[in-house]
Amino acid sequence: MPDVGLLVVGSGVAGLFAALCASSETDVLVLSKGDVLASTSSLAQGGIAAALDPEDSPELHAEDTLAAGRGLSRPSAVAALTEEAPARIRDLEELGVEFDEGLGLEGGHGRRRVAHAGGAATGDRVARALAERVLAHPRIHVVEGEGMLALRRRGDRCVGVATDRRTIAARATLLATGGASALWERTTNPPGSLGDGMAAAYRAGAALADLEFVQFHPTTLVDSTLLLSEALRGEGALLLDARGHRFTDELAPRDVVAREIATRGMALLDLRPIDRDRFPTLIGRLEDRGYDPASAPIPVAPAAHYTVGGVVTDLDGRTEVPGLYAAGECAATGVHGANRLASNSLLECLVLGRRAALAALGEPGLPRRVTGAETGTRRLEPVTDELRRLMWRDCGLVRDAAGLERLQTASHLLVRLVAESALYREESRGSHFRVDHPSTADGFAGHIVLRPGSEPTLETWL
Repeated sequence: MPDVGLLVVGSGVAGLFAALCASSETDVLVLSKGDVLASTSSLAQGGIAAALDPEDSPELHAEDTLAAGRGLSRPSAVAALTEEAPARIRDLEELGVEFDEGLGLEGGHGRRRVAHAGGAATGDRVARALAERVLAHPRIHVVEGEGMLALRRRGDRCVGVATDRRTIAARATLLATGGASALWERTTNPPGSLGDGMAAAYRAGAALADLEFVQFHPTTLVDSTLLLSEALRGEGALLLDARGHRFTDELAPRDVVAREIATRGMALLDLRPIDRDRFPTLIGRLEDRGYDPASAPIPVAPAAHYTVGGVVTDLDGRTEVPGLYAAGECAATGVHGANRLASNSLLECLVLGRRAALAALGEPGLPRRVTGAETGTRRLEPVTDELRRLMWRDCGLVRDAAGLERLQTASHLLVRLVAESALYREESRGSHFRVDHPSTADGFAGHIVLRPGSEPTLETWL
């Protein structure tokens, strides 16, 4: 492609939807380090939250989102997310996604507002529909099996990327590279979810924020990455202790449920009370692993699931580096605050991915040859089993200063930055819990922002 108007790095829901939104105005290149039809988004079992019921409203959806965020959700971002949600569901329907009849209930939601496709296969259905449209679009070029190593700058402006094969120049670059939950020993994410896009953005001069907030999903199959969707508990599945007794509110916020289970080591998820036929794919996966959900509860334990923080952006995906945008799990808009509300993640990909794509169309053109561009450090630091074990031990569901200080000597940049943020936040809030600071402190009611060469700052985002 001689003239790339928008370069999208990543092929999950945020990147694919952004590519489609921009393609009517410019040529788009989608760079995917793996198979476009096998992105992390395709593993998302939860649905998409939206005020679709006549008795619901974006304002009520916003109230629940703000409550889950524990005082840190950015009000303007929450308003954009919830107000635009119904329109994005309609967009998906027009693109061929068939949603299930009725709306689901998940933890933290005051009413049924979660749209599902194929029961617990929503991510796969949505990602596949978008991928098929992208692959067939004449103005979108997809490259698979090529990974970004670094961002390129000319002066203070991002002008594209360096990959493991070449350099690519683009008027605007949109990072949609996903999260970093595979840095932890127990995770629901595939091995490649290591935050490479966040690290590249930081090395190129962009700010990162909220890295201490990592959501641990309460119900992951023991000794597996298989997540057992919150939709199961929304339909009546029960959490039991080793004696078969309920011990928590199954629909309490995820951080609360995860710590309740962690104190017991594991728990049992009883699927016998629900209509299991509504979740054929998930039940099939359990049966393939030798479990019989119809006769006995399933052993579950928490696992790192979702990276709340990431590259700092405004509500149109702009980072602090001109020409560089970010959307989806790799971005930090402040919309989730200290703990993401269930089924707001795919929604964020759609709402913020579209906003970023439309904003990127306004970037100025590049000269025919981008001369004098600087390429950031081309470094993919190894993530060993030992590093992931240390992250689970020292920066897991429960943290303290001693463990976080040990991680600050790690060889991996993003591990050090996560530890720095968690050490700076001397309180417990949402998905961040410090045993040495177990209470929420008013003095930390802000976002911890890290910029290259500077000390952490605490900022308030309106």
